[in-house]
Amino acid sequence: MTGSPMRWKIAAGVVILVLVAVGGVAVAYNRLTDQPNDAADTELAGVSVEAATDTGPITTAETPETETDSPPERCWHEFGGDPQRRVSRPLIDLGRPTRVLWSRRMGDLMEYPPTFCDGRLYVALEHGGVIALDSTTGRLVWKRDTGGPHASSPAIYDSLLIVSSHDGSVTAFTREDGRKVWRIDVPGKVESSPVVVDETAYFGSTEGRLYAVDANRGTVRWAYNTGGRINASPSVFGNRICISTYAGAVFCLDRRNGQKLWDTYVKQNAFSYESFYASASTDGARLYTTSRAGKIVALSARSGKVVWTFQMGDWGYATPAIASGRVYVGGFDGHLRAFRATDGRVLWDRTLGGTILAPALVVGDLVFVSTLERDTYGLRTSDGKVVWHRSEGGYSPGIATDRQYFFSFRRVLYAFRGENSPPEPD
Repeated sequence: MTGSPMRWKIAAGVVILVLVAVGGVAVAYNRLTDQPNDAADTELAGVSVEAATDTGPITTAETPETETDSPPERCWHEFGGDPQRRVSRPLIDLGRPTRVLWSRRMGDLMEYPPTFCDGRLYVALEHGGVIALDSTTGRLVWKRDTGGPHASSPAIYDSLLIVSSHDGSVTAFTREDGRKVWRIDVPGKVESSPVVVDETAYFGSTEGRLYAVDANRGTVRWAYNTGGRINASPSVFGNRICISTYAGAVFCLDRRNGQKLWDTYVKQNAFSYESFYASASTDGARLYTTSRAGKIVALSARSGKVVWTFQMGDWGYATPAIASGRVYVGGFDGHLRAFRATDGRVLWDRTLGGTILAPALVVGDLVFVSTLERDTYGLRTSDGKVVWHRSEGGYSPGIATDRQYFFSFRRVLYAFRGENSPPEPD
């Protein structure tokens, strides 16, 4: 005996719902397992290297430099202050910023802070200029128009300055006078700030490759295709180099040969992965980074296993700063938080208002952070109390040396004394 048409319709509907549910599970599974293909890249399609035939910088020094009797200061060679990208100088006690020693209008935006060594500051500007300044006076030493936009810090290597650009180039200039030594062009944009270790320059590109380049000649030693867009800057510790990608992955490779040691894809939810703009910083035991969706992630540096996470209330683009067993991260929700590095426990949480896009800077027992609303705050690392404020800012606050602060407030670069800065030379 056959059933009624209504029963058949009900049965058919149930079957359809079951199939849809199974299909949804399958789609979710495929999305979670559909990771980009990654591999060592030996073809290097679209990569070219140009040797220098240069005649010099466009603009030279305004006035001759004068020698001083000041002792040499600790260098800040790359974005983050060291190859681990820790963005900190915990052993320098400058105290609160006090007097402005000099200021210089740059005529363009400084999205990333300068680098420093041997009495000179080096700045890459948004619309293509690279500038060398005397750190004592702020006077121009040389200026170079590189053509492409910059959203990175130059890397200092011996007598060279290595600069990345959105036009897909990485170029080495002489630190002395800005002459071009070599240039490499890659298929994607290069927002990644270079880092140099053992005569090798490392950087990532938006076409997904992580490059290792001979820092003296610009030739490629190896390249690894992560399969995901890279805007982050690589961090180096020991023989490991690690990079985060827009595809939700963090990779660690052997920096000597580009062999993959591990990769970790971080889930955002049951149906998608996180996406990383922020670089990963490391204390050697763990890597710390921030997803664009505002998840702070700590991973084991040895295995890539996720150790702890914390979800902020809004987007996150800032590389975590690391100092003395603590991790400092700001987000679009206007909070600056201090975490215990080992387990992610929140030690303090300070609401500053506004939007925090860039990394904090730790100097001694102070942590500095800027908001896009153009405020910069100095907070005590112990409890997050605000002890200094200036109504300028925008991106990363800047850097610090043994003697002073250099704050990069959008279009103006400042040199500040601290309460505890050593006496100025006569």
